[in-house]
Amino acid sequence: MKTIRVINGPNLNMLGVREPDIYGKTDYKSLCEMMENYAKVSDINIQIMQSNHEGDLVDWIQESYKVIDGIVINPGAYTHTSIAILDAAKAVGIPMVEVHISDVDSREEFRQVSYIRKACIKTISGHGINGYLEAIDFLLQHLNN
Repeated sequence: MKTIRVINGPNLNMLGVREPDIYGKTDYKSLCEMMENYAKVSDINIQIMQSNHEGDLVDWIQESYKVIDGIVINPGAYTHTSIAILDAAKAVGIPMVEVHISDVDSREEFRQVSYIRKACIKTISGHGINGYLEAIDFLLQHLNN
């Protein structure tokens, strides 16, 4: 059975509250429940994590080495600033999909920069919370080939 780790960065815990016109009205708990239910029907293990602290994200990526099959990552604002998260991702070499609820490529100029993208096999952006399920599907397809 495959194990997918979902790593969420700063402010994702504020889904449904933070700018619902951009990020939607679904709260973080509902997002997690949606992914957990999807994992059950997809017959995979899923581990969902969220932190507002960069070091936690780095630690979780490093801890994934040789124990996690794939990672779905939404680094939040660290997407645009964190070389440390990029370096951790490159070090472990685990297949990783970058996810963003909003279409970051059509937003402010600074949001169009993604450091983590250099370590990812795919980016899914602007598909709302369903982008997480797309990322899981893509990883499973990639892992099964």
